[in-house]
Amino acid sequence: MLKTSSVPAPRSGPIPIDARAADHLRYIRETMESAAEFTAVPGWGGVAMGITAVIAAGIASLQTTPRAWFGIWLVEAFIAVTIAAPAAATKAHRANSKLFSGPGRKFLLSFAPPIIVGGLMTFAFYSSGSFAILPAVWLLLYGAAVVTGGAFSVRVVPVMGLCLMGLGGCALFAPAAWGNYFMAAGFGVVQIAFGIWIARHYGG
Repeated sequence: MLKTSSVPAPRSGPIPIDARAADHLRYIRETMESAAEFTAVPGWGGVAMGITAVIAAGIASLQTTPRAWFGIWLVEAFIAVTIAAPAAATKAHRANSKLFSGPGRKFLLSFAPPIIVGGLMTFAFYSSGSFAILPAVWLLLYGAAVVTGGAFSVRVVPVMGLCLMGLGGCALFAPAAWGNYFMAAGFGVVQIAFGIWIARHYGG
């Protein structure tokens, strides 16, 4: 019997050490990003949003029709967005962070669904003329958005969301005439108080 000698498999070339190091660095960066907190929640921007909400509550209380009241708060919502977006972008830039990657992307993806639901429910209640329920719905869903987004942020953010949800729950069972006061308390006072805390303890 003839013995067949086994032919050794060809050896692959050595893996360049720089390629392996690049993989390690990429893994470390991705791990750090997934574990990091989103700290670009705008503190002073939140204070500005709260101040405009208090002003809106005062103007809305003077309106004589539910639709006029609704219009004032709709304008305030657009003002709040125009304050919050550049404030968050500026704070993220100052902290060398990004809004749409890592923890910032997780924050936004978690924050968005309750806001979208709130927009759809607002349209439905507006179409049916059910204005009295809107303060509770807005506070509950905005609070839920802050809680879910805050899971990827500093601890004080979800606490703020729970306060907003608490006010929304109270508004749900309170007399309809109190709705504007709950709006001023939630979107105004709560936003100002937590905005100051965030600004002082988390970089503006």
